[in-house]
Amino acid sequence: MQDDKALVRRYISKYDSLWEYIGKCCEREITLTYDEIAKICGVPIDHSFLTYKKELDSYGYRAEKISMKDKTVRFVKNE
Repeated sequence: MQDDKALVRRYISKYDSLWEYIGKCCEREITLTYDEIAKICGVPIDHSFLTYKKELDSYGYRAEKISMKDKTVRFVKNE
């Protein structure tokens, strides 16, 4: 008989550690460089970030602005 916990597995996003980092932030707004994001989550930011950023809502924040020029992402706390 299989363990029930083994049957219930949560999908782990490659950006989960970034979402947790931002979710623990007490600031209304936080701006991170692409390099800082890569250091936090262990993978470089890529085009898939545009899809994954929707996951951040459950942590109380949203990606407000992604600057390709400055290589930064501004995250804002949901009101």
